[in-house]
Amino acid sequence: MSQGNITLTGQHARLTPLLQDHLSDLQAAANDGRLWELFFTSVPSPENLATWFKTANEQRDKGLAQPFTVFDRIQNKVIGATRYCNIDSTNKRLEIGYTWYAQSYQRSAINTECKLLLLTHAFETLDCNAVEFRTDWFNQRSQKAIERLGAKRDGVLRSHMILPDGRVRDTVVYSILKHEWAGVKANLEFKLKRTPSAVSS
Repeated sequence: MSQGNITLTGQHARLTPLLQDHLSDLQAAANDGRLWELFFTSVPSPENLATWFKTANEQRDKGLAQPFTVFDRIQNKVIGATRYCNIDSTNKRLEIGYTWYAQSYQRSAINTECKLLLLTHAFETLDCNAVEFRTDWFNQRSQKAIERLGAKRDGVLRSHMILPDGRVRDTVVYSILKHEWAGVKANLEFKLKRTPSAVSS
């Protein structure tokens, strides 16, 4: 399940390997909505951006993650980040996580297309048996978004993580299995045709 330097390109979005050169643009994207103030997300604050970047690259170097910068392909503008993480090559599983977008791009075609690109690569190129999604118990918006993809809820990991602020997080776990992929793909392609492309600017 070798990842390599992957670039995934769709009609609206382009996912490229995360680079140091992207950090100032990522900070600007996070400023759109001051996303780090949402306590249940993984969006880096301006003062934590360098640490966030270092951790992402350390995980990549260990073969456990593949971090991406998300671009609005039409405007060639950095609008967020996402990641393959918890990569388990032996059991052909991985998680899609650490995903966030500038507030003005949320609920647009960008998220739908990014998930379609990532899932297509995971199931059809990496030959995954399962792709997982995890989110904070309090992040109801994220749970609804994952369910709209067609993922099924596996359960809740109680007292799963101690967060930097000391809060002990319950984690909600979802997954899509290989035999479910054809239906999920058709669902995402249908949604993509009916979703507004992005912000008008």
